[in-house]
Amino acid sequence: MLKLLAIGLAAGFFGAIFGVGGGIVIVPLLAMLLGFDPRRAAATSLAAILVSSAAGAITYGFHGEVKVGAAALVGIPAMFGVIAGTTLQQRIPVQRLAYGFALLLAAVGVRLLV
Repeated sequence: MLKLLAIGLAAGFFGAIFGVGGGIVIVPLLAMLLGFDPRRAAATSLAAILVSSAAGAITYGFHGEVKVGAAALVGIPAMFGVIAGTTLQQRIPVQRLAYGFALLLAAVGVRLLV
């Protein structure tokens, strides 16, 4: 339970500072520290993001930083993307998901450095 709490704290912290948390923090930590497979880690991360994103949006809203129209224009299609992605993910072998995720994180890291 302490590991889950620590993962949540780290994800919330990095999510508030950099806008990341679920995919980049929660998923790898669930896999490394608790042995979750990529499918279960992604699903758990999405559920956790529901709670943390609401808290973040409310907090940023108090500071006048939320553009509601833009959030809706990103969020509504994102719901459809999640449904499509989840459907596809169920058909990809777990090992390939892990490698694909690692490649994605590496590519993002290289892009941020260049």
